[in-house]
Amino acid sequence: MTSNTMTLSTECPECGGGVAFNRSPLAGEVVVCGGCSAELEVTSREPLRVELAPEVEEDWGE
Repeated sequence: MTSNTMTLSTECPECGGGVAFNRSPLAGEVVVCGGCSAELEVTSREPLRVELAPEVEEDWGE
């Protein structure tokens, strides 16, 4: 029996390294680049594309 696993990958916009996914990522999912540890957000699934995730700003209850 053969395994039909498919690895999806794209390029990190910060370091140019490969970012691999073992399954199809969700739009808006945040992943960490294994090369530079940048937090990346999946912005497109077709074609697969990631961008630097926005910094989380503190909410002071305003």
